[in-house]
Amino acid sequence: MGPEILRDISFHIPRGSFQFLCGPSGAGKTTLLRLLFLSLAPTRGLITVFGKDRTQILRAELPLIRRKIGIVFQDFRLLDHMTTYENVALPLRVRGREEASYRNDVVELLKWVGLGDRLHVLPPVLSGGEKQRAAIARALIEQPEILLADEPTGNVDPTLARRLLRLFIELNRSGTAVVIATHDLHLMDQVEARRMVLAEGRLDVHD
Repeated sequence: MGPEILRDISFHIPRGSFQFLCGPSGAGKTTLLRLLFLSLAPTRGLITVFGKDRTQILRAELPLIRRKIGIVFQDFRLLDHMTTYENVALPLRVRGREEASYRNDVVELLKWVGLGDRLHVLPPVLSGGEKQRAAIARALIEQPEILLADEPTGNVDPTLARRLLRLFIELNRSGTAVVIATHDLHLMDQVEARRMVLAEGRLDVHD
């Protein structure tokens, strides 16, 4: 099956906590986030999510559990034929919710991330920073208990990176646990937070 990317690591993400997942490119940060999002199963070891053993979770249960986990992908994954509003509302539409029940929530969330005037714009027209904020809004629309962000500031300038970090801090203060995968040391120096350092398949946690 090839070499193990991660091995013999153990950690706990407390409710309402804030942490950086750092390490060099290729260290396994994205793989670890995928394990936490339950889109990847470990070849060995135990993952417990919201008190449930990963191996005991039925396929039909996965969508229900993932609603508690928001994820911001490094490549945004916005649908180009849908407006900003439609991209953010998509998780709720897929669940069969009536638009009238969530329209105000989507609009308010987009205002919160600074996209109140970009509701009806298609992704190809948005800047990289605007796409990132739209992706963050989409990850938050179902009010997750934990947010995973994969290199969320990797494609933006330092000023916007600080703005995005403030959004994550504000979100964390509202009670959501936040895990930010990054190799940006300057970003990490701006906030007092736990650092989970991946290197050569091992994880060291620095509180």
